[in-house]
Amino acid sequence: MSVHRVAVAGAAGRMGRAAIRAIARRDDMLLVGALGRAASVGQDAGVVAGAGTLGVPIVADLAELFLEGRPTVLVDLSRGEPAVEHAEAALDHRVPAVIGATGLPAAGVERLRERCRAERVGVLLAPNFALGAVLMMEFARQAARFFPHVEITELHHDRKRDAPSGTAARTAHLIAAARAETPPPAVTETELVAGVRGGLVAGVRVHSVRLPGLMAHQEVLFGGPGETLRLRHDSLSEESFMPGLMLAIERVGTVSDLVEGLERVLEL
Repeated sequence: MSVHRVAVAGAAGRMGRAAIRAIARRDDMLLVGALGRAASVGQDAGVVAGAGTLGVPIVADLAELFLEGRPTVLVDLSRGEPAVEHAEAALDHRVPAVIGATGLPAAGVERLRERCRAERVGVLLAPNFALGAVLMMEFARQAARFFPHVEITELHHDRKRDAPSGTAARTAHLIAAARAETPPPAVTETELVAGVRGGLVAGVRVHSVRLPGLMAHQEVLFGGPGETLRLRHDSLSEESFMPGLMLAIERVGTVSDLVEGLERVLEL
């Protein structure tokens, strides 16, 4: 049995800690590196994650992560733009990367895409690792062929920095690609309060909610003559993302390009 040697960036965050706990439970995975913020540097990554002592200290030096740990997969769960830098460093070492960070700059994503093609090493960019969320997006894509009138509401905890969420944006793009037309408004709309109708992503209305007590939730509401169709997914804890993340770790080595969306590797 081959063992995936995994390094985790963003190791001290909530998703990073959940990932380390999940990796520690696997017989086919071994945590070999952990990158974290200054306050956690030097601490055992397993202890920080609540997985017991794993003998892997959290470091702040990206070069050390690759030279000392010799990972075969990088999992990046850090925030925003640093994920591009981390993935580029992985490609320098011909190590495939799984990126769960959202809010990446478009220029950085395109730069990664070019590097992946040149190196023929894979990067998987997934806005959501929850299998239920992936299915929701696929069902929304199918429904859009028959229900072109649609709006998305995404709800997240109040610590989320980017809006709309990566999942909502990807859902909107999938819908836009699937439906035959973007229906015009039935009337000339007047916003009495700026932004009250949400924002447009690929022609789809998206509404973002940020409140304490929430985790990660999304509802896609379709309307047609005399009926509505409602698709909703709720993540209630970080553990909901772990089965999909483990699949991503297993399969990212089989791709040789930048792929967006966990669904791209589910059938491999």
